[in-house]
Amino acid sequence: MKILMIGDVVSRPGRTVLKEQLDSLIEEYQIDFTIVNGENASGGNGITEKNARELFNLPIDVMTMGNHVWQQKEMVNYIEKFPRIIRPLNYPAPCPGKGYDFFEHSGKTICVMNLSGQIFMPELDSPFNLFSRVWPEIEGKFDLLIVDFHAEATSEKIAFGYYLDGKASIVVGTHTHVQTADERILPGGTAYITDLGMTGPLNGVIGVEKDIIIGNMVTKRPERFVIEKARPWQINGIVVEVDDMTNQPVKIERIYRIYEE
Repeated sequence: MKILMIGDVVSRPGRTVLKEQLDSLIEEYQIDFTIVNGENASGGNGITEKNARELFNLPIDVMTMGNHVWQQKEMVNYIEKFPRIIRPLNYPAPCPGKGYDFFEHSGKTICVMNLSGQIFMPELDSPFNLFSRVWPEIEGKFDLLIVDFHAEATSEKIAFGYYLDGKASIVVGTHTHVQTADERILPGGTAYITDLGMTGPLNGVIGVEKDIIIGNMVTKRPERFVIEKARPWQINGIVVEVDDMTNQPVKIERIYRIYEE
């Protein structure tokens, strides 16, 4: 079985490049199951119902989120309509939606979980302690456990990868929009990368027009962020190959594609 995971989709360029290229990527790698982080899909902040429907018209099996999950206020009302959207588990109980769920695909039960980090992030429950509390509820109920850890600090992500090593099949970091080059299979058998990167404009600063960010850093004057729209655009992610007999990852490959047109 081959699993494709795509890093944070940023605004219209990210959605458009997926519409243009996702089918060919799935064919090229013979992908069975696709997970996309969509928390920046609408103007770089959250995702609208319209854009969620647009993305789910593509061959996307599950969409994970992050700290911008509630940025589009309508999400609170529509998330229950989309059982394939998984938001960070460590938001408190009154929040709608779910932090993990089970999906049947290719004869496998796949548990997809989304968690948010704590360092330089919103103050939420500890992902380490929360996972430990949830583990007895899910252990033995899946063939594969895939975790999107939406976090800022590389140290926290690496520590969390080791914390889940041997329990999760795949642990990926998202959020920074900068792909890391440390993809590997950890000693306990978990496929891991610190950050998937982003899908959207290449020549901005993590998706925003570069002159705005440079101006802000030089003058210290705030300015409204505007998404870079010009090509080239990029798709960042990983492909993980899982042995069908053992359900163990046997290969992880990083994807970094640039599309000029």
